[in-house]
Amino acid sequence: MTLKPIELTIERLVHGGRGVGRYEGKAVFVPTTAAGDVVRCRIVQEKKRYAEAELLEVLVPSSQRRQPPCPHFPVCGGCQWQHLTYPAQLQAKEAIFRDALVRTAQIDPTRIRSILPSADEWHYRCRAQIKGLQTAAGFGTGFYQTGTHTVVPFDACPVLADALNDLLPLLRRCLSSFARADRVPQCNLGVDADGQVVLIVHLDGGPVADLSLALSPLRATGVAIYCQSGRNDTPQLLTDSRQQRIRPEEDGVLALEFPPGGFVQINLKQNQRLVAAALDGCQLTGDESVLDLYCGVGNFSLPLARHCRQVTGVEEFAPAIEAARRNASSNGLHNLQFHARSAESHVKAQSPGTFDLVLLDPPRNGASGVVTELVRLQPARIVYISCDPATLARDLLLLQQGGYRLDWAQPVDMFPQTSHIEGIAVLVHTKVAG
Repeated sequence: MTLKPIELTIERLVHGGRGVGRYEGKAVFVPTTAAGDVVRCRIVQEKKRYAEAELLEVLVPSSQRRQPPCPHFPVCGGCQWQHLTYPAQLQAKEAIFRDALVRTAQIDPTRIRSILPSADEWHYRCRAQIKGLQTAAGFGTGFYQTGTHTVVPFDACPVLADALNDLLPLLRRCLSSFARADRVPQCNLGVDADGQVVLIVHLDGGPVADLSLALSPLRATGVAIYCQSGRNDTPQLLTDSRQQRIRPEEDGVLALEFPPGGFVQINLKQNQRLVAAALDGCQLTGDESVLDLYCGVGNFSLPLARHCRQVTGVEEFAPAIEAARRNASSNGLHNLQFHARSAESHVKAQSPGTFDLVLLDPPRNGASGVVTELVRLQPARIVYISCDPATLARDLLLLQQGGYRLDWAQPVDMFPQTSHIEGIAVLVHTKVAG
């Protein structure tokens, strides 16, 4: 295949966000393209069955294109799809999700629902890891450049929540006055459902007292400030303690606290829609015993407990389990128990028939080991929340081979302007489905 510039017509977008066209019978992947683009590109890496290319020029733009609002796109690695209209993003994500499930798990495409769009395509992101860098003008904030550890500085980000963008100018000024700002590689920012902002400043050596003094102007804003001196150390509180909370259901009845730096979905409004879809898939009658794997602070556990007899939550991260127990107590729910252990070790210790329903929300690499044990346990219904269509499809195939039938599946857009795809799949055991 030639290394000279070539012309391609982009046929579609694929998992990971790149566009794909064909040249001399081989698939060629090109980033920052849209379905229908005619582009000039250069092959940068050639494999036996495909090639990777860099985009040189869009010769004929697709109707799905728009002008990206961020001046740092696409160099900044925070977003991949700002150049696509939001309807085009939704269309591409639904097609990628559908293709993964049909191709790998042989799912009947009529059982895949239309994508659940985000209420907001901008300023939805409630938490972020902001990278730090020293510049001639002082301390800078940014994200990594795509595929590198080079920081692309920005003053504001169009996908960050307004409260986080509002914090950045004062944060930069404070850290510019800190003599060891070169030891600050990262700041974690988060805002909760009630508007409480938390800042965790990572410090690779250096005096914490001097850092606290430099950040003192931030105290008047009500921001809760922490310092994290080691990667796995507990963050040290530098201000008055203020708990962050999420509200996993739209009625706002439940309020769940989470520890500093703890995992919650980055799109809180969309999380509420995801929880509602999961409850719809559970079809609870009030008498079920439910197992919630990878439960975190109880994002699904507590809503489930309002509609069933008993919920058992399992999560390996002990601080999250401690928060989940406090959340159950503070919300007046007494039909929950939580265990700080791995999901796989817990399900291995259970007997068939113990649970009527299992909900799992595993990390990106999926839950193939857990799925094998779920087949042994044979709960009547499984609700699988996924952040990767490829591993979801792999695990769905295992579940179907183990006696389950897919009731329905649905992609969910949790991350507008990016190629990331959340999803939900509901399975019923064939002995129940008939």
